[in-house]
Amino acid sequence: MIELEGVPELVDPVMVAAFEGWNDAGDAASAAVAHLDKEWKGEVFAALDAEDYYDFQVNRPTVWLDGGVRKITWPTTRLSVVRVGGDKPRDLVLVRGIEPSMRWRSFCNEILGFAHELGVELVVIMGALLGDTPHTRPVPVSGVTSDPDLARTMDLEETKYEGPTGIVGILQEACTHAGVPAVSLWAAVPHYVSQPPNPKATLALLNRLEDLIGLRIPLGELAEDARAWQVGVDQLAAEDSEVAEYVQSLEEARDTAELPEASGEAIAREFERYLRRRDGGDGAAYLRDTPSDRTRPPKPKPTQRPGQGAEGENDSEDSGPADSSDD
Repeated sequence: MIELEGVPELVDPVMVAAFEGWNDAGDAASAAVAHLDKEWKGEVFAALDAEDYYDFQVNRPTVWLDGGVRKITWPTTRLSVVRVGGDKPRDLVLVRGIEPSMRWRSFCNEILGFAHELGVELVVIMGALLGDTPHTRPVPVSGVTSDPDLARTMDLEETKYEGPTGIVGILQEACTHAGVPAVSLWAAVPHYVSQPPNPKATLALLNRLEDLIGLRIPLGELAEDARAWQVGVDQLAAEDSEVAEYVQSLEEARDTAELPEASGEAIAREFERYLRRRDGGDGAAYLRDTPSDRTRPPKPKPTQRPGQGAEGENDSEDSGPADSSDD
């Protein structure tokens, strides 16, 4: 039963969702929604019943002390709302949790029930996958949809993916069948440095979301963290000649494949984003080159693994184990 007492009437609401697990390489997608929740001070208004969707031997509850009183936090999915003001106010419904272990159809129906009751106009689901992409280049972010009309009007790819899928793919299809416009944004994370966090991939997802829904997202320290992350991986790669050679081969392949992207249109998009941030007063943080003193990520280790890709490409869209399944 959906109860929305205390939730105000929303303005042009967009639902933004991400789930830890198979669809969340480097925790990039879940960190993006967490960033939105933190920067805009989201207020949780609902949580799905953990008993219905989670295997507690897979996702175990945690015990913690609150003023000497022991409490338990159960793995679940929570919904919060953020009010975004400005010249063009637009509210967000944030969905953040763990990929469910069971009853995926019921899970999606419950999420869609909230979307219907809140008048959500668009659902954006974020994910991250492992890919053959160098950490030294911009993070590729694919925007895909099952709706051909939406693909045309929002300049997205119409998904042609076939194969195993995670909750991101299932929720997108559930939205499509329910007549709710839905988009998936996928960031590619270098498979040789896949340990979380990956602030560079998180930043790329937020930049793509910003372009998609027309909202300026406050970045806080995220741009600085992303630059520090890259510097740390640069240093670690330089210490291992095999890794450095492998990264160079990825760079050459990427640069050759994306040579057409060095077009006037691509440059114009980046310049427009720069102007938006400069006008908003945080352009310095966006462009700053000096890395902060962050903990360096673990040493990257090249791995042999099957190719992976977002829905809409020819290989697997997800970053998790092959034994994940739906209901």
